[in-house]
Amino acid sequence: MHATHALKIPIILDLEASGFGSGSYPIEVGIAIRSDKRFSSLIKPVRAWRHWDAAAEALHGISRELLLAHGKSVSVVAGELNKLLHDKTVFSDGWVVDKPWLTQLYFEAGMSMSFNLSPIELIMTEAQTEIWDACKTQVRAQLPAVRHRASHDAWIIQETYLRSRRQLASASRLPP
Repeated sequence: MHATHALKIPIILDLEASGFGSGSYPIEVGIAIRSDKRFSSLIKPVRAWRHWDAAAEALHGISRELLLAHGKSVSVVAGELNKLLHDKTVFSDGWVVDKPWLTQLYFEAGMSMSFNLSPIELIMTEAQTEIWDACKTQVRAQLPAVRHRASHDAWIIQETYLRSRRQLASASRLPP
């Protein structure tokens, strides 16, 4: 008798930022908990956050004016994330930039993170890494066109992780 192995769904966090390099800061956070449960919040820039890159704005479609009018304060966003993700490990496919932006958010809020952010590569197999880009392209092609936004991007990453695991399990007849 074979045990049924349910595929663990990783929680994915994605951040959009004011730019691509030094001086940039987080402007939106998105989380995919499950395919039917997501979180998203615009982040109102603190006074010291001045850097703005028009190319980044064109990519995500979020203006500084929109953030100032509708963004939540860094302390509200940090508090919501802590409540939602308390004691969990959350994954990012852009950890090298997402971790510093998240650290910046919590520093400005004067709070500590109650969860861990890890690179998604830590839970991927080598075979998954090899098919990742092709699988992600398939996932994007099957979705309706949506703006480049944090919660949608987090869901794409989560779905790519799950589909790549399923594809490999199916090919080898092993549980995912």
